[in-house]
Amino acid sequence: MTSTIDDLDGRLIRLLAAEPRIGVLECSRRLGVARGTVQARLDKLVERGVIRGFGPELDPAALGYTVTAFVTLEIRQSRGHDAVAGHLSAIPEVLEAHTITGEGDLLCRIVARSNTDLQRVIDGIVSYDGIVRASTHIALAQQIPYRVLPLVEVAATGASARGGGRAGLA
Repeated sequence: MTSTIDDLDGRLIRLLAAEPRIGVLECSRRLGVARGTVQARLDKLVERGVIRGFGPELDPAALGYTVTAFVTLEIRQSRGHDAVAGHLSAIPEVLEAHTITGEGDLLCRIVARSNTDLQRVIDGIVSYDGIVRASTHIALAQQIPYRVLPLVEVAATGASARGGGRAGLA
């Protein structure tokens, strides 16, 4: 479903991203709108799936998982993606998995405590009979962290995403 947001939604999302612990009343004060308006907007943004959660943003490295890797998996087509995803979801170090096109069938982002531990995680992943092959790339440094606020800016203003956007958005 295509979902659009307006300027007030964009300002509300940016405020919540900058200060996740802020309350609805303080949001309404800072945005210059009624508390009920903020609550209604939040409810609609959650209902439409624009806002997926309000939990803390965690850093795996701070939890001791200092190695990040991306693993491309080739699977047995007869087993299907869902069965492999079920196996992967039981491995805590698998942070996300996506069905992809091109080389391989699934792309996973995984973490480990060390390179030796990474081997343990990969061994656990490929132990499933539905996985034929794994190709692993260890991340050396994160150049751009996961972000969506630049998309909020484009969606809220209706501007085109082409042309490089505005610098300084996070």
